[in-house]
Amino acid sequence: MKWRFMAAIMAVTLLVLLVQDIPIASYLQTAEHARLITSLEKDAFVLAGRSQEALGQPTEAAISELSTVAQTYRKAGGARVVIVNEAGAAIVTSDDDQAAVGSEYLSRPEIATALTGQIATGERFSTTLNEQLVYVTVPVLHGEDIVGAVRLTFPNQTVVDKVNSQLQLLTLVAIVTVFLAGIVGFILSVSVTRRLKLLQRATVFLADGDLSARTDERGAPEIKSLSRSFNLMADRLDGLLAQQKTFAADASHQLRTPLTALRLKLERARDMVGTDPVGAEQRIAAAETEANRLGNIIEGLLMLSRTEASSAPIENYDVAQISRERIEHWQPLATESKLKIRYEGPVTANALAVPTAVEQIIDNYIDNALSIAPAKSTLTVRVVKNSRFVEVHVLDQGPGLSKEDCRRAFDRFWRAASDTKGSGLGLAIVAQLARASGAQALLAPRPEGGLDASVRFTAS
Repeated sequence: MKWRFMAAIMAVTLLVLLVQDIPIASYLQTAEHARLITSLEKDAFVLAGRSQEALGQPTEAAISELSTVAQTYRKAGGARVVIVNEAGAAIVTSDDDQAAVGSEYLSRPEIATALTGQIATGERFSTTLNEQLVYVTVPVLHGEDIVGAVRLTFPNQTVVDKVNSQLQLLTLVAIVTVFLAGIVGFILSVSVTRRLKLLQRATVFLADGDLSARTDERGAPEIKSLSRSFNLMADRLDGLLAQQKTFAADASHQLRTPLTALRLKLERARDMVGTDPVGAEQRIAAAETEANRLGNIIEGLLMLSRTEASSAPIENYDVAQISRERIEHWQPLATESKLKIRYEGPVTANALAVPTAVEQIIDNYIDNALSIAPAKSTLTVRVVKNSRFVEVHVLDQGPGLSKEDCRRAFDRFWRAASDTKGSGLGLAIVAQLARASGAQALLAPRPEGGLDASVRFTAS
């Protein structure tokens, strides 16, 4: 991955440089050509000024001096100089070979144009020199008369060579830039891949059963977020497996007792069928009781397993209305047990919970209260709401529990000393439903006696 990442950065950098440097190269060539033409025009006008007297009133001394100036300019700047009179005949050239002096130049288009009073610039191929030339030709004025012309020619290859030297420098800068981009890309890719390798290694350890495997939550924000998610997943998995082991250990322990009792009662009943039918019938009835208890435990285990595995969405429910409906459901049993059951609270109280959580929690609390509350006592279901929470309290007048027992009551398979029928899973289910709803379940002894079983939901 790191090599692909580095190559990608280098490719993008190279593409950007190409998009940028190609127009720059074209601009350099155009600018250098324009600069040369401008420079030659300036020099040509200077030489034209020096040529006015020699062409207006030609003397041998003046022409000799002008020839010296032309040769000096040629040696200093490299441009060839040809100065012609009004007839187009060369009177001065910058070449050491003066054979060209007196030659006819009127056939040259740039000379003919300059003798008409116009400036001629451009490029053309010289068959004499066998090369492409850049030229500038200007007229020489003496008063208002055109007395000749000055032509400067410069090899176009010189312009090309100068542009190429600049392009070579530009290319060198581009190569260095791409190389530096590759180094930066390599450093970044190593940093990213190192974090990913650490995460991969932690994943392998976790897959091999090492539940303590965690990864470092540092690096780029995306890597940090991924590492944090992995660690949260590992923590969750570790917790679930630990919970599963505890659950399996508790379940096997709790199921062993009723199964052993059931087997012993059935064996005893089989032995007594022939000699003591009444005793055998009693043993079978006791076995049925143990079977029912075993069924209750298994049903509770299944319910607890479903609530732990559930990822149901949290929705809005009217806790007050559900509380009144559950009171109405339990009213016949309360009347049969010679208990009063009543509701206290507002007409509506909306809160957030998972589906069926409010009903199941209230049912578990009322069921427990009805099993321990003395006859002719009152069972109160109270709903309290404020801007943040909605609380449900099931208040009984039974024997109550100690503070220590209240803390332990939500543990799986825990039962009070007076509870001979329960499976010890009802309050564990309550606690799990409350956690899934983002709520909190509590038990607390009442000062006047009895128990306050409550759950606090988040108000909606």
